[in-house]
Amino acid sequence: MPVPGGSGAAPGPRPDQVPGGWPGLGPGGVHGGGGALWAAPSRLSPLVLLIDPVRMLPSLFFPLVGVLFVGGFSPSSFLWAAFGVVGSVGYAALRWATFTFRIATDHLEISRSLISRSVRTIPLDRVRGVDVTTPPLHRLLGLAVVRIDTGAGGGEKQEGELDGLPRTEAERLREALLRRSRAVRHDVDPAAAEAGPLAREGAADGAERAVHTHPQRHEHVYARVPWRWLLYGPLSGAFLFTPFVLLGGAVGLAFQLGSELGLSERVAIGLGEWLWERPILLVLAAVALVLAMPLLGAVMYALFNWNFTLRRSDASLVAERGLVTRRSVALEHERVRGYEIADGLFERRAKVARLWAIVTGLGDSRTRGQLLPVVPRDFALRMAGEAIGPFEPELRRHPFKALQRRLFRAVAPGAAVALAAFLLGWGVVGTVALVIALLGVLLGLDRYRSLGHAFDGVRLSVRSGSLPRTQAVVERRAVVGWTLRQTWFQRRSRVLTVIAGVGAGSGGYAAVDTGEEQGVGFAAEVTPEWITPFLDRGATPASSPALDGPLA
Repeated sequence: MPVPGGSGAAPGPRPDQVPGGWPGLGPGGVHGGGGALWAAPSRLSPLVLLIDPVRMLPSLFFPLVGVLFVGGFSPSSFLWAAFGVVGSVGYAALRWATFTFRIATDHLEISRSLISRSVRTIPLDRVRGVDVTTPPLHRLLGLAVVRIDTGAGGGEKQEGELDGLPRTEAERLREALLRRSRAVRHDVDPAAAEAGPLAREGAADGAERAVHTHPQRHEHVYARVPWRWLLYGPLSGAFLFTPFVLLGGAVGLAFQLGSELGLSERVAIGLGEWLWERPILLVLAAVALVLAMPLLGAVMYALFNWNFTLRRSDASLVAERGLVTRRSVALEHERVRGYEIADGLFERRAKVARLWAIVTGLGDSRTRGQLLPVVPRDFALRMAGEAIGPFEPELRRHPFKALQRRLFRAVAPGAAVALAAFLLGWGVVGTVALVIALLGVLLGLDRYRSLGHAFDGVRLSVRSGSLPRTQAVVERRAVVGWTLRQTWFQRRSRVLTVIAGVGAGSGGYAAVDTGEEQGVGFAAEVTPEWITPFLDRGATPASSPALDGPLA
């Protein structure tokens, strides 16, 4: 298949390109002369050949065991098993030898030619993020996995992956890709961009930017999360169910191994009947799982977030975390449009919160956009102000009708179930539902206290929720439209929901159940040039179809 920009063979260097691989590396990853641009194809580290056979072991285990059993553990069966292992290693070596990558002026090429030749071209101006991950085996050999995200796949899917680069070169490659991406987007000579980081300048709303270079690399560490703060992790709730997840995985593995080893279902059914006849064992097991929830939750949380570090590297925010597998995520600062502060019910009691960045075009933003794990809330707000931008105004309260709606929606389901249960004579069910309805009063009050919105001239903020409560702070320049939504019940209460459309994060952030004039005034305050013309014509949310949808 022809390579874009050349013939079927790898093109030679152009006058603006210096062969010799990427910075500090020659062709094939051998240290040699550096170059500003990379035209020569490069390979992964040959040390990755020590990792591939180990990763193949799980898939080879049962076939090899089957060969040995069928052959009666004879010399010929061992010979065939050894042939299978050697063949797998040889296949891995061929994949390594036929895999190359190169960076041209405005794109990254990843080539595979094991059986048929394929070339994946990733335009550098579409690069949204470059992650560097070091699984356990890679850490032992000083290697890393580089994943390039263009925001096209969503979720965990990345457009390109380079599995097996030296750790220092992986970090250098990430910085080079991000710099080149910014240079291509801003129409700057990529060779000049290699001289230093790209920075942005401009007015408060970011309308004006200038790209320039610095002779030295800019590094600044915002925060290193102390290990004792990792004890807050189970407060978020998800990690509390770790014991049950591990138990479910163990049961699934047991069934899988049982079928592979020829164990019948009768054994499993017999074991279940034996446990059912001894309820005391089931109760003790349940108690043990409940008691293990905070302990195992804290352990798993620490494994994922150990030594969490947030720093500024050139023009990127870099978040690193992990004990067994170390993950480093770089977010281009010029793509950051704000942040989210999230806290659950128990987290608010402990005055802790989590922090995410709102980034344009970022795939899997809930994981890749994380800036801080569970930390003291004041600390999270201070770090958000330093790394992204401060937001100090108090949130404005929503009208009393919003409180009534929160209470009704929290209490009505439990009250309806209780009434139906009492009418049917189900006293126990009715009592439980009545208790849930009474607890709904507290939930409704807390949900109302969580509502709020504000604007400080540069950033707007909206907050809602209770059990999971989220406050989003978004730059004004990120707003691309408004949606004023009003259901039939909201019209009766004369409230509406104002949604700021943002080309980043979740795509929209809502101020729920504001007053009609309050909500329209909020949108007009943020973007008067869009809303004021409708207000001048006397339009209202209830009467104007122009306000019953996105405004752009």
